[in-house]
Amino acid sequence: MAGAGIDYSGVFQALPGMVALLTPRLVFVDANEDYLSNSGRSREQLVGRYLFDVFPDRPDDRAATGMRNLEASLRRVVESGERDAMALQRYDVESLDRPGVWHERYWSPVNAPVLDEDGTVVLVVHRVEEVTELIRARGGPGTGDRTPVMQAELYTRARELQEVNDRLRRAHAREREVAVALQDALLPSPHQVGPHHAAVRYRPATSALNVCGDWYDLVALTGDRMAVAVGDVVGHGLSAACVMGQLRSALSAASRASSGPARALEVLGLYARSVDGAESTTAVTAWIDWEAHAITYSSAGHLPPALLRGDGRVDFLDRATDPPLGARPEHVARPEATTDFAAGDTLVLYTDGLVERRVEDIDVGLGRLAAALTHHREAEPEALADALLSELAPPGGATDDTALVILPL
Repeated sequence: MAGAGIDYSGVFQALPGMVALLTPRLVFVDANEDYLSNSGRSREQLVGRYLFDVFPDRPDDRAATGMRNLEASLRRVVESGERDAMALQRYDVESLDRPGVWHERYWSPVNAPVLDEDGTVVLVVHRVEEVTELIRARGGPGTGDRTPVMQAELYTRARELQEVNDRLRRAHAREREVAVALQDALLPSPHQVGPHHAAVRYRPATSALNVCGDWYDLVALTGDRMAVAVGDVVGHGLSAACVMGQLRSALSAASRASSGPARALEVLGLYARSVDGAESTTAVTAWIDWEAHAITYSSAGHLPPALLRGDGRVDFLDRATDPPLGARPEHVARPEATTDFAAGDTLVLYTDGLVERRVEDIDVGLGRLAAALTHHREAEPEALADALLSELAPPGGATDDTALVILPL
């Protein structure tokens, strides 16, 4: 059935179970009839109000954790854009008829994001199932004293599950810190390569699961030449940072000993076959010859470098693209291409975190990059790098890490 003509308001009210809609700031937008009747609140008492002003923790219970746990779950949904199912919660509710009197209540909550076309969280669906009666039930004939014991075990196991999940989240956060620190140590510091200076940036993703696979490198070659490269390992976390370090070092060494960028990527591809986790890595390297005013480049499945011309035009260097590392079972020579440049042009290498968006064609992201480069064509390299990261960042935060090199020619 087509979406046109469906009464989505009616669908929302008919949803089974207690369902409320919250803004990313956790303010009520709406609630269905089940939510209103089971919470004992009217729509007027909810809509437009902050969730925890309506449902605070029980003030006389220092062990109460319901509000803290629910807020942490909702914040995770807003920050990650992913669904979060919670363990069984005890979350007492104050009586409206008898202020100061609190009713012991048990809930099973699930929180889910509503995303716009850019992947930004615009609403949070807060669905709860009340299980108070289940916890309080004492069973029928023949159950004896086992039912209260089973109830206690059920609640205990649920609390243990939440504690395990909390520990896992803390472990992920710690792994992200270590991985980012390792990434920072492995990537070269910004420095002069001969008389030439490049602006470089590495921006980690906001999620621990999408960090530390990207790298950049700058290598001085003989004469007035330089090799510039960026790459992206498929994996994430500490293992990706380790693979990244091996591949970056290998390409740096191969560039110093090879006749051109294509041959350097061929050597890197052969080496990648011996490195666990290096399969399907993408990389692009460009060799700049200032005496010949020429850029020779080769790409292993990576997004094309952008050449910002002095007049504001942007050319994408896409005439030498081949599959990622390790994608072919047999060794095949990689292509390379050469283009001229003029003094005042700028070469930009980047990884996909800068331009890719969910449910969006990559050409849209490349067009956005070209427009930003044209708009900021007068900016110095450092300012241009900052402007690109700021303007092209996803509205909800970086979902993938990004490496960026800006080299004035």
